[in-house]
Amino acid sequence: MPYPAHDAQAAVARVIHCPRHHVTPLLTAPDLADAAGVGGVFVKDERERMGLGSFKALGAAHVIAVDAAEGRAKGRTYVAASAGNHGLSVAAGAAAFGATARIYLADTVPESFAERLQAEGADVRRAGATYEESMAAAEADAEAEGLTLLSDSSWPGYATIPHVLMEGYLILMEEIAEQMEAPPTHIVVQAGVGGLAGAVAAYARATWGDDPEIIVVEPDAAPALAGSIAAGAPAESAGPVSAMGRLDCKMPSLIALKGLARDADWFVTITEDEARAGTDFATGVDLETTPSGGAGIAALLAGLPDAIGAGADARVLTFLTEAS
Repeated sequence: MPYPAHDAQAAVARVIHCPRHHVTPLLTAPDLADAAGVGGVFVKDERERMGLGSFKALGAAHVIAVDAAEGRAKGRTYVAASAGNHGLSVAAGAAAFGATARIYLADTVPESFAERLQAEGADVRRAGATYEESMAAAEADAEAEGLTLLSDSSWPGYATIPHVLMEGYLILMEEIAEQMEAPPTHIVVQAGVGGLAGAVAAYARATWGDDPEIIVVEPDAAPALAGSIAAGAPAESAGPVSAMGRLDCKMPSLIALKGLARDADWFVTITEDEARAGTDFATGVDLETTPSGGAGIAALLAGLPDAIGAGADARVLTFLTEAS
């Protein structure tokens, strides 16, 4: 597996040509800082990214933009499984560059989300009772029909596309570097398969060196990264379904795992109750999001600063990764 990319310049040069692109805000959250007992909290707000409601707008669409620049996108069919925002990014990217998106959804995904995908031009197909089953169907059909599988995870033999996808996430870090007057002392980032966390950590180390402490937050029902770090090898986690649905991933992306094993300082998990409390607090201070989108906030409120020794001089960066 390659390490995650850390240079944002190529991705930034591409995204400025996207008519949906605008820089998302970096918010200050004094009420959250007071509640967490730290000097300051800065929240990168991805809730309006490209009108799609999530940082993932920067991922799959970036892959298709790279293909378009190299003459490979027009007329191509991109196949993905999705339980949320990844599928919207595939659909929007395909529509922008003359390609087709086919998105596989598990039976449990609400019809309202299928309608959002269809509004972006996607061919939506139902497959299986779980995300894993819909992913298996997407992979099998892509191989059988000679189509392009576009996943946001990576595994042996599948690394090129997710590596380019993670490069797109560097755009938000480049924005943060320009928005912050001084580097953060701590970076708290949530993770599912780890794509965002891996990109954030790689950029932070390349830009700010060893100084920021990087903390990766997962549901205790799906500690794919924490469990793999503890095992010293990729390890599948086992646990119940989590309300942090976008983070409820039982296997890590191997690119992300390799990067975070090098770059991260701490791997922590939060409970369902802690996630719910974080979401409720965020709503009360005009940072409304989902349990997945506010998992970093939840960790700050659940005692993380005390656990890692972050005090009144800490400047914490965290992320609202999706709209409610």
